[in-house]
Amino acid sequence: MRPATIAIDGPAASGKSTLGYYIAQYLNYLYLDTGVLYRAVTWAALNQKVAIADEAAITTLAQELDITVSPKIQNHHHEEDGRQYTVTSDGQDITWAIRTPEVDGNVSPVSVYPGVREALTRRMREIAAQGKVVMVGRDIGTVVIPDADLKLYVIASAEERAKRRYEELLIRGKRTTYEAVLNNIRQRDKIDSGREAAPLCAAEDAVEFDTTAYSKAEMFKAIIEIVENWNTQGNN
Repeated sequence: MRPATIAIDGPAASGKSTLGYYIAQYLNYLYLDTGVLYRAVTWAALNQKVAIADEAAITTLAQELDITVSPKIQNHHHEEDGRQYTVTSDGQDITWAIRTPEVDGNVSPVSVYPGVREALTRRMREIAAQGKVVMVGRDIGTVVIPDADLKLYVIASAEERAKRRYEELLIRGKRTTYEAVLNNIRQRDKIDSGREAAPLCAAEDAVEFDTTAYSKAEMFKAIIEIVENWNTQGNN
């Protein structure tokens, strides 16, 4: 027996996406980084010149947008650009468009709107209902799929998270400073933990996993042990 649904939560750049993707590959499950749905709505708003402060318009956009997240395999010509999946909005590939600093700077206010969360949560639950999924986000184990078989809460220090995000941006040729990235991460933590709709916090039955001092290889080894031990604990 393997956990059919795995929920992974944690703050920005804690390593939860890297771990989620790895587990999904290991188990041959669908990997869904739910943050991409919020990013897609944010990107669409910026693209369509919808004011981020216009809650009603942003909510309508979230309800109407046709967002798909599919395994990268379906786009062979994109295979080498480092993507973990392909995101499309109304048929347009926006996988990297949603990773810009402009989207980074606007996604938190968009994700605070209850109507947006409701529309996207509904979509996530439809995906989770099919099983064999690793879902990563901020409120997966607490709100989206509270009945997930296995819940993980992944954390790391703000400094370590900023270092990882900064290095990732440099590799992709983005010009920024470590200080700016750290500032952005602290700001996001504040918004994520302080919002009224589904604030970031660990589910009571989540396994906490601190990745601060871990290399990727060590993280992967430890996480697979957790997944495999779920089996031996008679959870079924």
